[in-house]
Amino acid sequence: MLGGVLRRLREERGLSQEALAFHAGMTAGTLARLELGQSDPSWSTICAVAKALDVRLREIVTAIEEQQEH
Repeated sequence: MLGGVLRRLREERGLSQEALAFHAGMTAGTLARLELGQSDPSWSTICAVAKALDVRLREIVTAIEEQQEH
């Protein structure tokens, strides 16, 4: 769920995984695993990605909740 939301937000902003990873202070491989749901990110990682995407955490949570409803 989280991974799909992060991928959608990244793509909506026209960012590559490499660009978003750079701005979030992580490797592209780490971001790729996050988007694929292959890792459980720490709170600080989620905050860093949200900041790099220029979104509020609330927007990410709302998108996850909407996915769960469908």
